[in-house]
Amino acid sequence: MKKLKYSAEKNNKAWLYLAPALISILVFSVYPLIRTFVMSMQNNNILAPSFVGFSNFPIVLKDPLFKRAMINTLIYAVTVVPLSIIIAMLIALVLNTNIKGGKFFETLFFIPYLTSVIAIGIVFRYLFHGQYGFINYLLGFVGLGPIDFLNNPDYNMTALIIFGVWNALAFNIIVILAGLRSIDKNYYKVAEMFGASSWEQFRKITLPQLKSIITFLFLTSFITAFKVYNSIFALFNGRAGVGNRLVTAVFYIYNKFYVEYRYGQAMAAGVILFLFLLVLTFLQKKAIERLAK
Repeated sequence: MKKLKYSAEKNNKAWLYLAPALISILVFSVYPLIRTFVMSMQNNNILAPSFVGFSNFPIVLKDPLFKRAMINTLIYAVTVVPLSIIIAMLIALVLNTNIKGGKFFETLFFIPYLTSVIAIGIVFRYLFHGQYGFINYLLGFVGLGPIDFLNNPDYNMTALIIFGVWNALAFNIIVILAGLRSIDKNYYKVAEMFGASSWEQFRKITLPQLKSIITFLFLTSFITAFKVYNSIFALFNGRAGVGNRLVTAVFYIYNKFYVEYRYGQAMAAGVILFLFLLVLTFLQKKAIERLAK
């Protein structure tokens, strides 16, 4: 007698249970994506839209402000993502050694993840203040400063990168720490028996075991970094730095849509950002896989 194989796709109850999630994805993810593509090929009149083809795309691509936005976003992403993951790795390795007060420090590093970006941004505005900021107070001990991070356009990006790294640490530490604790301790015991150094154990055991987690963090962190908006809004009180010095891709889309009411161009910029992220994610995944080998 043949045993029947269970197939969830053929089970009506399975589809019934999945229906709420599928409907949510269709309404809040798939439909907005399709709508974005449609609006990118329409004029800027949202009440009486008309089809204009791809004419919005050259306008956006030739806009100097959009070029600056993409460059700023790229600089922010390639700086914040590696720095935040490397620092998070170092902190997670220390916390994984069962140091005294380890649980307290884990909680301390986890708190920013639960806190609003706007609230943290307000705190950092005081930390970065040119006259009474704590960061300038610390710089005074090494003979630097005072530096007006928030009002000097030359230091706006530096302030944003520091804030971005701090903001990303909590999630990265949690994920890496979970990965470290899932590694079988017997690997390290055998390595110690054969006289492997701490660096060799990290390079030959820890990193390979964390390959999937590091890949996940790089991919998700780059996507998040390219959508940076809240951090700039909070840190610079709703402005894109001094004289739009820190305008990013999402800031550009927001201004085009809600300030200038150029809906078609805003959606065209959104499509360009989406395609750029798609290609970048694919290339990044391939590069990480090749480095892992």
